Amino acid sequence: MYNLVIDIGNTNSKLAVFNKKELVYYERLKELNEDILAQIIEKYQIKNATVSSVNENSEKLSNFLKQSVNYIPFTTQIAAGIKNNYQTLATLGLDRWAKVIAASCLYQNNNCLMIDAGTCITYDVLTAKNEYFGGSISLGINMRFEALNHYTGRLPLVKWDKDNDVPEGTNTENAIRNGVLQGVLNEVEGFIALENNRNKALKIIITGGDADFLNKQLKNSIFATQIIHEPYLVLKGLNEVITL
Repeated sequence: MYNLVIDIGNTNSKLAVFNKKELVYYERLKELNEDILAQIIEKYQIKNATVSSVNENSEKLSNFLKQSVNYIPFTTQIAAGIKNNYQTLATLGLDRWAKVIAASCLYQNNNCLMIDAGTCITYDVLTAKNEYFGGSISLGINMRFEALNHYTGRLPLVKWDKDNDVPEGTNTENAIRNGVLQGVLNEVEGFIALENNRNKALKIIITGGDADFLNKQLKNSIFATQIIHEPYLVLKGLNEVITL
């Protein structure tokens, strides 16, 4: 039995096909349309499907799936055995809730800090007692570079290479790179230190488009043994819901 799960983000769409809980196909796309979905549904004989979206443009795709497969709507009302203490469920991002569900299933009875480094950087905590109280939302790395350019008169829009280390600020462009990238690392390490003080034996699960950079930069930190790089966390959470 094959499941199709789709995560529509601010920048890209990610889709995956699971055979029960085994990931058998993954693709990241700038644009997702009905023709692409039809090809995947036919190839894998998809039975169940669900969608997580941060925008309202997914209704057309959802309607197509409803006509093609057993479509299971994904909402923050799905508890999946988790006590959700978030006060505004209507504004809780579906991708954030999918990550919480994934952590609950993959790392049962563990305190988990999920760090998603994408368009925004989000921090979410699930306790070993399966309780969720929310987290934090911060600017993503590219958004910080763009903000410096947009809100100043002379600072350039600087690009960065995820494979390179944080440079010394010996010129203006590198000063911007250093400020943004080192600032992000200091922020991430600060959140990790804070949650380590609050929760024992904390697992740190890093995901998102810029996760490779964070993972590389933190591999020699004092938190290295706690870190798990899980690029498909949202997709696995969605699949858990329609596999239950």
